[in-house]
Amino acid sequence: MVLNFKMSELIHSDTAKRLNINNMPDVNSLDNLLQLIYFCLQPIRTKLNKPMIVTSGYRCNVLNQKVGGSPTSAHKYGKACDFVVNGLTVAQIVTFIRNCGVPFTQLIEEHGKSGCWVHISYDPTNLKKEVLRYKNGIYNKI
Repeated sequence: MVLNFKMSELIHSDTAKRLNINNMPDVNSLDNLLQLIYFCLQPIRTKLNKPMIVTSGYRCNVLNQKVGGSPTSAHKYGKACDFVVNGLTVAQIVTFIRNCGVPFTQLIEEHGKSGCWVHISYDPTNLKKEVLRYKNGIYNKI
């Protein structure tokens, strides 16, 4: 399988850089990121046949707090990624992923103050395929 993702794009954070936060994951989080890429992100990328632009991947606890992330965020463990795809709306991406057969734990169409993106998480022990929309501070199942 050809991999179109680099670990660096799932670890990089402009906020961490600006605030001088060490955002290097531990070995368990690195392993989770590899699983996220191999079982979830790359199969989506391959089926979609379009580049996925990662906007947020791994976030250490300090970074997660600084960006207002949930205290239980899967990002803190290397199990989640936020991304966009040029030329597709987040609703189109969510619909595609929901129907393409790729395993995931949670898929969220997120509408925030800084824009819209897709959040996907992968935990091989909990592939519940929950699909949500987050808008105006409220989560709804879709």
